[in-house]
Amino acid sequence: MGIGSGIVLFVIGAILAFALNVQLTWIDLNMVGYLLMGAGVLVFLISLILYTRRRSAADPTDPTVP
Repeated sequence: MGIGSGIVLFVIGAILAFALNVQLTWIDLNMVGYLLMGAGVLVFLISLILYTRRRSAADPTDPTVP
């Protein structure tokens, strides 16, 4: 799961929370939307942190690094 997955989760959650006006007795779509948006933000931030850590680490197979 990467940055794109976090964005997709956030967008699907926003659609469920703000765009749909459906009332179901067995599930609260607003709460599911907010949960998906929170999960999307979390996945996005974790992926961004891991991406920056991976980019900042020196590549041991790079011959230009002393």
